[in-house]
Amino acid sequence: MDIKSLTAVELGKKIRAKEISVAEAVKASLDQIERVEKDVHSFVSVDREGALKRAARVQEQIDDGRLTGPLAGVPAAIKDNICTKDMLTTCGSRMLENFKPTFTAEAVRNLEKAGAVVIGKTNMDEFAMGSTTETSYYGVTRNPWNLKHVPGGSSGGSCAAVAAEECPFALGSDTGGSIRQPSSFCGVVGIKPTYGTVSRYGLIAYGSSLDQIGPIAKDVTDCAAILEVIASHDPKDSTSIDRRSYVHAPVGKTCSGGKGEVCPAGYDFTGALTDDVAGMRIGIPKDYFGKGLDAEVREKILEAVRTLEERGAVVEEFDLRLVQYAIPAYYVIASAEASSNLSRFDGVKYGYRTEDYEGLHNMYKKTRSEGFGAEVKRRIMLGSFVLSSGYYDAYYLKALRTKALIKQEFDRAFGKYDVIIAPASPTTAPELGKSLSDPLKMYLGDIYTISVNLAGLPGISIPVGTDSKGLPVGMQIIGNCFEEKKIIRAAYTLEKTRSYERPGMINNLSERKEPAGSRTEKGDGFMKGGRA
Repeated sequence: MDIKSLTAVELGKKIRAKEISVAEAVKASLDQIERVEKDVHSFVSVDREGALKRAARVQEQIDDGRLTGPLAGVPAAIKDNICTKDMLTTCGSRMLENFKPTFTAEAVRNLEKAGAVVIGKTNMDEFAMGSTTETSYYGVTRNPWNLKHVPGGSSGGSCAAVAAEECPFALGSDTGGSIRQPSSFCGVVGIKPTYGTVSRYGLIAYGSSLDQIGPIAKDVTDCAAILEVIASHDPKDSTSIDRRSYVHAPVGKTCSGGKGEVCPAGYDFTGALTDDVAGMRIGIPKDYFGKGLDAEVREKILEAVRTLEERGAVVEEFDLRLVQYAIPAYYVIASAEASSNLSRFDGVKYGYRTEDYEGLHNMYKKTRSEGFGAEVKRRIMLGSFVLSSGYYDAYYLKALRTKALIKQEFDRAFGKYDVIIAPASPTTAPELGKSLSDPLKMYLGDIYTISVNLAGLPGISIPVGTDSKGLPVGMQIIGNCFEEKKIIRAAYTLEKTRSYERPGMINNLSERKEPAGSRTEKGDGFMKGGRA
């Protein structure tokens, strides 16, 4: 039995049936990390010792019946901007190279309560600012389908780790497509939930009004089960929403948390795993399928749409206006919020501090100049500019008004359609180094994903095939607020018509006998064993 090839839910079933022990499941992931990490570089740190100790505790709780949920004993990876107590949390930045939080993010706590075993923290674009996972201080992550290509970003490490079978599932964060776009590039499934569904407590903020934690896994079933576990109302997060106020309660549905209780209203995501789209109204925005979309990507997505139509869905094209204004509005708002959120990293309270300085202001300046990378500095400067007294009305307030208009456009669309189908990215994964040379081109690559964040909507990216280069093509399914069940149902129905494809790297990579080694300098990234 190849443990690492199992999905999270499949692995959980075998653990509960005592066909596989928790220690065996964790060791399978750790062994795969040692085998492929030098090529893929998905992780910033791996907590081997801590994961094996946690595995022993979880096994005891499974054996005595305290843990019965689908994720009990299943290894998980966490994006490195989500806090984990006493475990390095760097945000892919030199600024936090030695930062160990004193608390754990609520989403991770929910996973741990369900019995999942955290094995490490995944690489990412610095402070989630990038679309390729090339801006990390700890080196680039490579796409397991073709090591010469990027995995996307900023959650590229999490998506590459799942695609490379280093872990059954991972958590990422999505500010403007940072789960959906790399999921598309890496041929995995990723969900960005409705804003406020998953607590942001413990997520190191980039754009506070846009950020949302979500699951990344091999299939739709896993993502639904993981989302059911991590979603909760959290009084520690002022933007957290109690979904029971918005969604009717399921009848007799056992929650995935693993304690046998009925799933609270609004959190029953696995209940949507039905192979049925008969009568579902699907909108295809003409604005998303015109100039700029790669022909192979367009054809694969339209082929998937035709499949849903054959299964009984009603498909119709429509105009989604204001899309052209989404990118400028997003980058003004996100950069403004980033300039405010990142002001706390000043070398005083925690994180990196320059060694040679004269006076407090010089220490601030040198610390931030040395601690932040080029892309982060670019966005901080843009954000500070649009918030300045002379330009606040002209840029920031105008962007907020545009955001409201975009939400109104989606409200009109969802008055007619159950879900909207769009590309997750204009192309498949570009080659390493080609995006960073032109930041504006990299920003334009987010054109299909950022509107979802501006409107606070849920979206899921699922693989719908590969292009002529053998790289995955991803399709995005967008739903109205609190209607994750509709996008999960459409994605699940489509997934049942396709077989899971493994990345070529996993099939062809030669066995590695040496361990991946320790990070000793910038670019090495991986820290073998213990907490870094």
